[in-house]
Amino acid sequence: MSELVYVDISKNALTGFDGPKDAIQTSPLEMLDISSNTFQDPFPLLPNSTRFFSASDNRFSGEIPTTICGLVSLDTLLLSNNRFIGSIPRCFKSFNTKLSLLHLRNNNLSGKFPEESISVGLISLDVSGNQLSGELPRSLINCTRLEFLNVEDNMFNDTFPSWLSLLPDLQTLLLSNNRFIGSIPRCFKSFNTKLSLLHLRNNNLSGKFPEESISVGLISLDVSGNQLSGAYVTDNKQERFMGFSFSNYHKSVVLAIKGSEMELLGSGFRMYKTIDVSGNRLEGDIPQSIGLLKGLIVLNMSNNAFTGHIPTSLSNLTNLQSLDLSENRLSGNIPPELGKLSFLALMNFSNNMLEGPIPLGTQIQSQNSSSFAENPGLCGAPLEETCGGGEEVYEVIKEENDQVLSWIAVAIAYVPGVFCGLTIGHILTLYKPEWFMRIFHSFA
Repeated sequence: MSELVYVDISKNALTGFDGPKDAIQTSPLEMLDISSNTFQDPFPLLPNSTRFFSASDNRFSGEIPTTICGLVSLDTLLLSNNRFIGSIPRCFKSFNTKLSLLHLRNNNLSGKFPEESISVGLISLDVSGNQLSGELPRSLINCTRLEFLNVEDNMFNDTFPSWLSLLPDLQTLLLSNNRFIGSIPRCFKSFNTKLSLLHLRNNNLSGKFPEESISVGLISLDVSGNQLSGAYVTDNKQERFMGFSFSNYHKSVVLAIKGSEMELLGSGFRMYKTIDVSGNRLEGDIPQSIGLLKGLIVLNMSNNAFTGHIPTSLSNLTNLQSLDLSENRLSGNIPPELGKLSFLALMNFSNNMLEGPIPLGTQIQSQNSSSFAENPGLCGAPLEETCGGGEEVYEVIKEENDQVLSWIAVAIAYVPGVFCGLTIGHILTLYKPEWFMRIFHSFA
């Protein structure tokens, strides 16, 4: 089959290629997709003509073969969700400058991320879910076409790489679950207006939450320290090749959606717009500018040290479905305007220093009382504490009312008695004055 250039045998139960290791090496293949099977070693020798190779979701083990680096036409290499060990090959840069998509997600790769592994043509790089350590390679600064960078779930130990903000096309930066230190940089808004996803979850970040990091282009900001849950997101950029339409971006993004776990797949899946800065040591006021992000669906700022009042600008987030401000040091009232957010299905204000009545509204009143717990000054439904003093005030008022009723009863009984007594006394003084004097002296 000398004209066969495109083969897609993904999502089956195939275990390997029949024949020797080089069984397909002489074929004219340019695009080969064997993902989502049960392929095992040996790793196949690929044709020199290969441009696209996807072997994700299989059972390949051992080290990533360096023979891949000899594929001078290779543009896309997807080896995620296998059992590869060892370090990332150092040859990607020196042997292949055309490589634009390199995804090695969820393997057992370890060691430092070598500078020599960075191809200057990279557009999408995903090495998340491994055991990589050390610093991020500074050679990434040369990848001027880089749009997507995911190094989550590793052991990188570095100061926050603010220099990445100089990459002109960077749209997605995922650094969660590592050991990055320092504060959230202020440079993303001013240096890079294209950045839309910034995930820094579960690191050692500290300091205030900078107002300057909130840009109207930022649709997902995640620096949470909670248990992971979320969705796999794939955009719909397509590449036309030999009459076939093939999605060339396989971007995996972890999001916290309403506190539940979900896995969503699909090339046309809409990206959730979220901000999650939970589980850090952020302090100061919650930025009013968050209210500018009108499309926001999830906002989680729990388990930090935020102080001040809940900004009323949150009422502008008319699409908001989940709001978690628990375990901070917030004070003041819950803004009544939040009661108008009709899509707000899940909220949590517990473990703060809030006070005053809980706003009325169908969505707020339907919450469990635990969503408002450990705020000694809060009152009103769904809490049992009634606003204005609660049951104690009610008992005082009831007792006072009972006393008033008692005095009224006495008055009702006393007035006729006095009237009758005066009437009888008047009659006695007129007709029998001696009887009146005897009665008067007997009482005296």
